[in-house]
Amino acid sequence: MADSQIRGHLNGLAARLKATPGRRIVSLNGRSVIALGANHSFWGDLYHNAMTASWAAFVAAAAAIFFVSNLVFALILWLGVDPVANARGLADLFFFSVETTTTVGYGDMHPQTVFGHSVAAVEGFASLFVTAALTGLVFARLSLPRARLIFAKNPIVMRRNGVPTLVFRVANARGNFITEATAKIWVLMATVDSEGRRLVGFQPMRLLKSENPAFVLSWTLFHPIDAESPLHGLSEADIKGQDMTFVVSVTGLDETSAQTMHGREAFSSQDLRFDHEFVDMISIDDDGVRHVDYGRIHDTRPVASAGA
Repeated sequence: MADSQIRGHLNGLAARLKATPGRRIVSLNGRSVIALGANHSFWGDLYHNAMTASWAAFVAAAAAIFFVSNLVFALILWLGVDPVANARGLADLFFFSVETTTTVGYGDMHPQTVFGHSVAAVEGFASLFVTAALTGLVFARLSLPRARLIFAKNPIVMRRNGVPTLVFRVANARGNFITEATAKIWVLMATVDSEGRRLVGFQPMRLLKSENPAFVLSWTLFHPIDAESPLHGLSEADIKGQDMTFVVSVTGLDETSAQTMHGREAFSSQDLRFDHEFVDMISIDDDGVRHVDYGRIHDTRPVASAGA
């Protein structure tokens, strides 16, 4: 299915779910799951929504709140009889409200009645909370550590030391030091217990090296498909035929900000390339200087001995 068709399908689902309370879409690796029975309110989880919204949506919402709140107080002032000196209409009352909210106070307009003073006092008190909330959210969004990790689009399966191995590759595009980095991999798949019940859940996948003391450029993660692996005994057709999702998580300390950063990516079993290997990202020139080409992180090639 094309990306445009997937987006259209998700948009259609979202539109149909808007009018149905207790339903929402949970997406993992581009696949949508409809969650039922959980109360999901925009205002009930306002902080999370404000932190996860895009900057464009966040600024637009803040501007809308600023405009609407000042317009409301301007309309309230408009109900009084000359509450503000030198105000000639609703537009002047609106700008007086803006001056009150921002505590600018140019002096051209000021309350001249008890009603005007009362509305200005209430607006000043309310603006304390609005300004504090928006300032806190802006600071939280700016100070939120964000990892710039690039995950290779297609994990590979190849033989390494005689053992079939699932390989993921991730690069640190920022080039800063991420100390005490830790990587974990899970697979979401169906299993059948001894009683014949089918269960779908995450299974941990062991890595040969799950820790990196200084993650700077790139990091290759190896999962041996041995007797301890959830994929043991499954052929390429079995793995691609099942609805599996692989989740790769990287956590570490960003030395620049001294904060813990997180990076996560999900892959479908259809993304796997069997009997392939990653093209080397690092090269050395004639002067002995190493070069890292991040544009090659997604490149793979068939293993020469795959057909032998």
